[in-house]
Amino acid sequence: MRNRKAVIMISFSAAMGLLAVFIAAKWLGQKALLATSQVVVAARDVQLGTALAPDMMKTIEWPSNALPDGAITDMKSLETRVVRTGLQRGEAILDKKLAPVGTRGGLSAVISEGKRAVTVRVNEVVGVAGFALPGNLVDVMVNAKDANDRSVSKIVLEQILVLAVAQEANRDETKPKVVSAVTLELTPEQAERLDLARSIGNLSLVLRNQLDKLPARTAGVRTSDLLETAALAPPPKALPAPATAAPRRTAKPVPPADARAKLEVIRGTHKTTAEF
Repeated sequence: MRNRKAVIMISFSAAMGLLAVFIAAKWLGQKALLATSQVVVAARDVQLGTALAPDMMKTIEWPSNALPDGAITDMKSLETRVVRTGLQRGEAILDKKLAPVGTRGGLSAVISEGKRAVTVRVNEVVGVAGFALPGNLVDVMVNAKDANDRSVSKIVLEQILVLAVAQEANRDETKPKVVSAVTLELTPEQAERLDLARSIGNLSLVLRNQLDKLPARTAGVRTSDLLETAALAPPPKALPAPATAAPRRTAKPVPPADARAKLEVIRGTHKTTAEF
């Protein structure tokens, strides 16, 4: 009897021990999930090219197991750093969104390494009715004269990033804005092509889908190409003339016998009569 009670007590103790271990493990897991770290975020909206100031930043608690790559915990280390992309309020300030240390604020901080910024004059038509906004990709097309003095229109640059329109580089706006100048980000070779293109003809910007990376392999179009299409078109077919019924021939009426003229012909001793 005593052995039976001892077995029951040992079993009960083991069950309680396992339950305690399970509860402790669950509690430790929840505590690990609730562990947080200090992360620097934007205290308000910050436009690209802006040098960070203390009033633009704040620290918040961020789950330690969900820290974004490049998160920064020391707010003092970010003072005077320039942002390369616009920041929304509450967005974590990451190292990849900042210009190198020592970079001054302004548009130059936004230009990628090895690239150049070139500004071109545009109007409402050339500027795609104001839809070419900072952050968009455009193609550059030139209308000029070829070696044979024929007008030609050709895309000379593709997938060009718009850095700014007029004096604004904010990429968060989506409302069209008609401006007189657009600043593009180009490689040195592309900058040379653009400078030559605008010196020999008129430029136009062609807005393109940001996900479309396929090159436009075209030979350009000339005036003769436009007119050739019209020349090769077959002339309109003339409508057939309406068929006219052939005139019906009517038999000439035969005059009655008494209405015919009679003529007597006498030849010597013979006499004959002829009717008309």
